[in-house]
Amino acid sequence: MNTVPLRSRPLLLANWLFSVALLVIIIVTVGGITRLTESGLSITEWKPFLGALPPLNQADWQAEFELYQRIPEYTQINGPAGMDLAAFKSIYWWEWIHRQLGRLIGLALVVPLAFFAIRRMIPQGYFWRLFALAALVALQGSFGWWMVASGLETRTDVSHFRLAIHLCTALILLGGLIWTALDLRRLGKSSAQPAKLTMIATATGLILFIQLLLGAWVAGLDAGLASDSWPLMQGRFFPEFDRSQGILWAMSHDPFLIHWMHRWWAWVAVGALVFMARKVKPISRKASIAIHAAFGTQILLGIATVMSGVDFHLAVLHQLVGALLVASVAWGAHALGRQSVGLAA
Repeated sequence: MNTVPLRSRPLLLANWLFSVALLVIIIVTVGGITRLTESGLSITEWKPFLGALPPLNQADWQAEFELYQRIPEYTQINGPAGMDLAAFKSIYWWEWIHRQLGRLIGLALVVPLAFFAIRRMIPQGYFWRLFALAALVALQGSFGWWMVASGLETRTDVSHFRLAIHLCTALILLGGLIWTALDLRRLGKSSAQPAKLTMIATATGLILFIQLLLGAWVAGLDAGLASDSWPLMQGRFFPEFDRSQGILWAMSHDPFLIHWMHRWWAWVAVGALVFMARKVKPISRKASIAIHAAFGTQILLGIATVMSGVDFHLAVLHQLVGALLVASVAWGAHALGRQSVGLAA
C-alpha cells in the first residue's frame, strides 16, 4: 500500500529533480576539468556497462595505455613529449570520473522514475516530461561518445562543434530539471498550473544560448589563449584573424575571432539578463538576486581567466558559474511563467 501522502508526492519528486540537477552541475564542472587537463581522449572505447570498471591491475593499465598510444593525440603530441604510464593515469582518471558521473545521473533519473511510475506517484501530465528528461540523459551520453570519436582517428583533439553540442545539451537538461522541479514544488503546495515560457524568458534564453555556444567553441579551440589582455586583444579592439576562407568560416573556426565574439557578446547577454532580472524582482526577489550574482561573478571570472592566461582554477570556476547561471535563469524564467498564468506569489 502506498503510504506517501498525496500532497507530498510532487514535493518528493521536486526534491529528487533538484538533486539530479546538482549532479548535472557537478558533471559540467568535471567536464571542464577534463577539457582543461586534455583528458577527454584517454579512454578510447565506448563500453556503457563494462566500462564502469577502471583498470584493476598493471596488465589492464598497460592495455588501456596501448589503446591510447594508437590515436593521434599520443603519436603527435604526448608521445613525442615523453608521456609514460604514470602520466597517462593522471588524465585517465578525470575522464573515468566524468563517465561515471554520467552513468550515475542516468541511474538517478531512470531508477526513481520507474519506481515512481510503478507506485503511481507521478502527477497527471508529468510522466512524459520526466521521461523526456531521462531520454535526454541517454542522448547526452551518445553525444559524449560522438564527441570523443571525433578525436580518435585523424584529429589530435575533439571537434569543437561536437563539444558544444555535448555541453549545451547538458545545460538544456539542467534547465529542464530546474523548471520541472519548480512546477512540481508549486503543485505540492497548491493546485497550481505549470508555468508558461514567456517571450522575455525565451529571448533571454536564446541570447544566453549563443554565449554558451561561443564559450564551448572557445574551450574546444583553446581560444582562451588567443589573448591575455582585456579589453584589448593584441593591443587593439578588433584582432587579426584568418580571413582566407571567408567570414562565416572564421566566425566558427578562427580562435581569435571566436574569442572576440565570446568576450563582447557577453555584454549583450548581460543587458538581456539585467532586463529579465528586473522583471523577475517583483515576483521572486531571490531569483532576481541569483541571476545578478551569477552573471556578475561570471563576467569577473571570464576577465580574470583571460588575463591569467587561462589559469586552471579560474577556468574551472568559470564553467561552474556558467552552469549556476543557467540554473538561476531557469528559476527566473519560471517565476515569469508563474505570473503569466496568474500564479505569482
